[in-house]
Amino acid sequence: MNIGLVGVGRMGANMARRLKDRSASGGYVTAVYDSNRKVATELAAELGCAAAQDLSEVTAESDMIFTVVTDDNAMREIFSGTGDNLLKNARGKLFINCATISPQVHVDVEKLAKEAGAETLEACMASSITQAREGKLYLMCGGNEKAFHQAEPILKELAATVRFIGKAGEAAKVKALVNMVMNINTAGLAEGLALGAALGLDLEMLRNVFSQTGASSRVLETDGEDMQNREHSCFFSAAHAAKDSGIALELARNLGLDLPLARATKKQYDRMIAESLGELDKSGIAELTFKDRSARQKAAD
Repeated sequence: MNIGLVGVGRMGANMARRLKDRSASGGYVTAVYDSNRKVATELAAELGCAAAQDLSEVTAESDMIFTVVTDDNAMREIFSGTGDNLLKNARGKLFINCATISPQVHVDVEKLAKEAGAETLEACMASSITQAREGKLYLMCGGNEKAFHQAEPILKELAATVRFIGKAGEAAKVKALVNMVMNINTAGLAEGLALGAALGLDLEMLRNVFSQTGASSRVLETDGEDMQNREHSCFFSAAHAAKDSGIALELARNLGLDLPLARATKKQYDRMIAESLGELDKSGIAELTFKDRSARQKAAD
């Protein structure tokens, strides 16, 4: 099976590397594409595959195409852009869409693909760069169940867990909630550690106590030490956190549901973007809460 990838930033590139490593299992990376031509060219040279100049070229070279793009607009563009898009001569192809985007966009793209004689599957990722490289992603899938079973062997090369959720859009709903709760936990941890620091507590001790009590969380494991040490190398950016919390809030708004914690958390991540911190890892939210770090914190003093 020939595999193409569209969107080869941090996540997409490491998925491609993993698939290259596992090519003996039946999947061969034949083409990559990115709006940043240099990124695609360098990865293609590393993998020994084509750096496609057009989206339609990826489709032509591949049986299965993974997409990992930034947002709703980018997703719509690659599937319905004028002049060049992935659905040119796409009959019989399977598109696996991994980005965190609005559920309705997955539904709309599935419809467009069917009209072109192709299938789509959402494979929403609840993991980060390291897991992508190691084939330990957590994938939540939605769409046609037959398409899911067709893709499952390849998905299992990328993931420790592959779970079918339901029809198109359903996995995206779950992913939006996963990231919403994760973001709230991240903001809460930043405030807890910031207050501990302001009280003069030993933060290593405090993190240890958190880990043994009701304050424990996966975010504490992944981000707690980074918050303390101001190490915010990007695995999941603040800008993406803001976008993903926004997706969940829009779902809630459409249902007439108020989510005050999610709203407050999104405001914090929006503030990071406004203060030019949006490309820091989500752990960088601690820069807003610890005394003497943020410009606003200093002004408050």
